[in-house]
Amino acid sequence: MATKVFIDGSEGTTGLRIFERFEGRDDIELLKIPSELRKDPDTIKKYINDSDITFLCLPDAAAIEAADMADDRVVIIDTSTAHRTSAGWAYGFPELSKEHRNAIRNGKRIAVPGCYASGFIGIGYPLVKEGILPADYPVSIFAVSGYSGGGKKLIAAYEEEGRDAKFDSARMYAWTQSHKHLKEMKAITGLAADPLFCPMTTDYHSGMIVQVPLFADRLNKKMTPGELRDFFAEYYKGEQFIKVLPFGADVEAGGALFSDACAGWDGMEILVTGNNDRIVVATRFDNLGKGASGAAIQCMNIVLGCEEAKGLNL
Repeated sequence: MATKVFIDGSEGTTGLRIFERFEGRDDIELLKIPSELRKDPDTIKKYINDSDITFLCLPDAAAIEAADMADDRVVIIDTSTAHRTSAGWAYGFPELSKEHRNAIRNGKRIAVPGCYASGFIGIGYPLVKEGILPADYPVSIFAVSGYSGGGKKLIAAYEEEGRDAKFDSARMYAWTQSHKHLKEMKAITGLAADPLFCPMTTDYHSGMIVQVPLFADRLNKKMTPGELRDFFAEYYKGEQFIKVLPFGADVEAGGALFSDACAGWDGMEILVTGNNDRIVVATRFDNLGKGASGAAIQCMNIVLGCEEAKGLNL
C-alpha cells in the first residue's frame, strides 16, 4: 500500500522541489489540496490527518499552527525554522550520529535543517563532539549561496526582466548577526555562543559553499590540514550523502572552487585546505538539495525504511 503524503505549502520553492521528487515513485500517494482551499484551516487539518506523512513548507508561524493540527500518528517533516531546536523533534541530519538517524527513523516530528546550518553543522558537530574544537572557540562562518535560497521574492528580484543592476554584484546581508539559522548552529553543535556569520547571495540559481576558518593552535588537538581531512573522512565513512574530498582538491581545481558545482546533486562535499597555522574547512552542496528538499526526502525515506537515496540524485 502506498504511503499517503501531503505537502502543506506546495507552491513554495521547497514544496515544489519535494513535489517534483515524487515523480515516478509508486510507493507514494500524493494528497493534492484544491488550490482554492490551500489556506483554509479546516481543509488543511483534514489533509494533514488523512496523510501518513505531511511535509510543512511554510513560514514559521504557519508551521507551528499546522503541526498542532496533526494527530500523533501522523509523521510531520517540517522544513521551516520553527522546530529545529524544539524538544521532541528529531533534527534531520542523519549522518551526524547513530542517535540522529535513529531519532529520525523512530520519530513522528522531524525538523529539516536550514541550508547554511547544514553546511556549518556538518563541520562543527563532529569537531565539537570529538573534542577537537573547543565549545568556546570564537567560530566564524563565511558562506555564499545561489539566490534560490531566498525564496520566491528574492528569486523574482533576480530573474525579473530589466532587474535592478545592483543584483549583478554580491548581495551581502545578515549584518545584525541575528540570522535565523544561528540558533540551531549553536544548539546542535554544542557551542557556547553563537558564531559570527557572514552570508551572501550572488547571481546564480542554486548551490552553496560554507567556510569555517580555524587557527590550528587554538584547537584542542594540534592537527595539520591533511590530518583534519582524514578525521572527517573517517567520521563520515560509509555515508553515501557525504563526500570528503582528497586533501589538495582545491589545488587540483586550480586554486578556486565554484559554489554552484553541486547544483542538482543531493549530497554534500567536505573540503579541508590551508596550512599548518590556518586551516579552512568548507562544505559545498545544493541549497535546494541537501540544504532543503533533498534532506526532507532523505528523512522521509528513513522513516519508510527504504533506500535513503530513493528519488534523489547522488
